[in-house]
Amino acid sequence: MVASSPNDAYVAFEHVQKSYDGVSLVVKDLNLSIGKGEFLTMLGPSGSGKTTCLMMLAGFETATNGRIMLNGTNINEVPPHKRGIGMVFQNYALFPHMTVGENLAFPLEVRGMSKSDREAKVKRALDMVQMYSFINRRPAQLSGGQQQRIALARALVFDPALVLMDEPLGALDKQLREHMQFEIKHLHESLGITVVYVTHDQGEALTMSDRVAVFNDGRIQQLASPSDLYERPENSFVAQFIGENNKLPGTIEELSGDKALVRLATGELIDATAVNIKEKGQKTLVSIRPERVEFKPEMMPPGAHTIAAEVLEVIYMGDILRAVLKVAGSDGFVMKMRNTLGQTRLSPGQKISVGWDPQDARALDPM
Repeated sequence: MVASSPNDAYVAFEHVQKSYDGVSLVVKDLNLSIGKGEFLTMLGPSGSGKTTCLMMLAGFETATNGRIMLNGTNINEVPPHKRGIGMVFQNYALFPHMTVGENLAFPLEVRGMSKSDREAKVKRALDMVQMYSFINRRPAQLSGGQQQRIALARALVFDPALVLMDEPLGALDKQLREHMQFEIKHLHESLGITVVYVTHDQGEALTMSDRVAVFNDGRIQQLASPSDLYERPENSFVAQFIGENNKLPGTIEELSGDKALVRLATGELIDATAVNIKEKGQKTLVSIRPERVEFKPEMMPPGAHTIAAEVLEVIYMGDILRAVLKVAGSDGFVMKMRNTLGQTRLSPGQKISVGWDPQDARALDPM
């Protein structure tokens, strides 16, 4: 579920600010509603404010201004252990002197649960992550991936309705990280819990989330579904941060609604979709995804633009070929092509024409 307003939100940040020194704001007037059962990711570079928001929700940091609501209740003054929130950290935070079973039983014991109930819940949580056979081992006897599974099980063992995850897969290798992404997503779907997830990895955010809040400089730059973020970025920061992206500087020559005619810095005129563009004459960066670029004019849809290009480098990446081109004065223009039988091979120094559908070109604010 996605919360359409603070009134139907399970978690809500209302005009939340955070300052550590009383002068500069790390989080600037955050308003964010999260629906019950939603998987929301806070995504952004280091220092963007995303982890601070998560720590305020967990209760480990206090908001300087504003309210944080959980299921309709203001939790600003509620201590962390009374919020009933599960938490998974990057460094696992397992007790080294306890066995796996004891690590999971600890939060249940704190809640005064009987031994038989504790044992049943520990078994259920370990079964969820396929780790019951490790119940008597200590964390030092487990691999990094196994420890992360135990940390996840411990966060789920007391049946929280809300689970917070702070860069939980950052210490794992690429293959295991990708596998754990799907495991966490499947657990979220099967249990119906609300997940707030923090990462700087945009691929992770696109794979796992119902919605993604892209943070920069203490503010949400865009809040949208993964497909909307990728296909319809609202500003240049989001376009550059989410996926690989070509950018061509230019000036708005004509503007009619969301249709813009852009004169590139080298003089070429191209059509683009105007996003947050206010007036004719405004500077812009035209954003085009590499996979939307074609180099055979006969493959392009009617009305597509073609433009001269020079091949600078071709990189073989298995399923795709990545060509770096010089286009309209830009040396870093990228085109991605599927590696299929009969695909024309390009070579450095070759002069070609490339093109794209005008709807795939977005005229954004200049960075």
